[in-house]
Amino acid sequence: MNNRAGKEVTNFTGDAAYKSFLPAPLPPSPALILDDESVKFLVAAHSQLSALNVRSSSIPNISLFVSAYVRKEALMSSQIEGTQATLEDVFDPKLEENANPDVVDVINYMRATEFAIKKMEELPLCNRLIREIHAVLMDGARGRERSPGEFRHSQNWIGGVGSTLKTAKYIPPNVSDMNLSMSDLEKYMNADDDLDTLIRAGLIHYQFETIHPFLDGNGRVGRMLIILFLIEKGLLSSPVLYISYFLKMNRLEYYDRLSEVRNRGNYEQWVKFFLRAVLESAEDATATIDRLEALRNKNAALIHEKGKATKNTLRLLDYLEANPIIEISKTAKALGLAFNTTSDAIKRLEKTGILVQSAGQQRNRIYSYKAYLELLRDGT
Repeated sequence: MNNRAGKEVTNFTGDAAYKSFLPAPLPPSPALILDDESVKFLVAAHSQLSALNVRSSSIPNISLFVSAYVRKEALMSSQIEGTQATLEDVFDPKLEENANPDVVDVINYMRATEFAIKKMEELPLCNRLIREIHAVLMDGARGRERSPGEFRHSQNWIGGVGSTLKTAKYIPPNVSDMNLSMSDLEKYMNADDDLDTLIRAGLIHYQFETIHPFLDGNGRVGRMLIILFLIEKGLLSSPVLYISYFLKMNRLEYYDRLSEVRNRGNYEQWVKFFLRAVLESAEDATATIDRLEALRNKNAALIHEKGKATKNTLRLLDYLEANPIIEISKTAKALGLAFNTTSDAIKRLEKTGILVQSAGQQRNRIYSYKAYLELLRDGT
């Protein structure tokens, strides 16, 4: 497995011997050669990302859209690694008190994303930030005993349940090589490069997954790095791209293409796949924004038509775009309204068919913004 992407390193001797992979530093050498199809994907991905940026920045309540988008990305990124949670789980108004281990994975991904974007106001993308993101991601979650916020101090490997160093599908760099590789990756993320930013984002994701610097949570951190790098480089103004949708739908190909780089040094096929992922994810995000805004305008018009367009009712409609499943008490507190005032606004939206009671009795009733949830559900 020695090629332009790296080389195998023999560790120990005798029965304890095993081979780990030491990735070559980025950028690839010899340099990438993109075929016509890859160039087509690159141009189209840039165009679509630009359109997505313009489209998302034109939305008055962008923070509400972003809140929903981050939850969906968190859900799908976690589902790639086997988390069993649903859209209803992550929008549950009693999420904090009812969270099971699967839902905690998703909650922490959301928190880690928000933490990272805020922290990037004072720090560049660097190993310190990556470790801090990991600490938030693993806080109170499964795997929290596996050194949250620290690069690993022992060898890890990738394989099926019960696999060992002898039977592993892939063995990342040993601890010493891992630390060296992460240092090289940090330098690359912050260095000037003639390569296009989207191509660099794909290479950084590949490299991080190949290094696998944590004992758990590598996939989620690696996918988050894509969005953070694009934000840092100005290609995205907010995290409205949920690339995990594409990667989840093409999970086997995703893993196979990462392996193809390590096995044969073929970065080009990975870059092409990654650019297609960005393009299709940006197209889907733009279309989803259009559909969600159309739904909002339709419902606002419906409220006016019914003569119920009070300030509180419209505030509630806005609130639903970040919280499409609600209960009265928490909603009243969030909006700074009395329980009865909030209850009246909810009843108005229920009468128009915008809200549907989905569970609970009396003061514990749960209501769902079903049409909104259906638009977000795709892929989850």
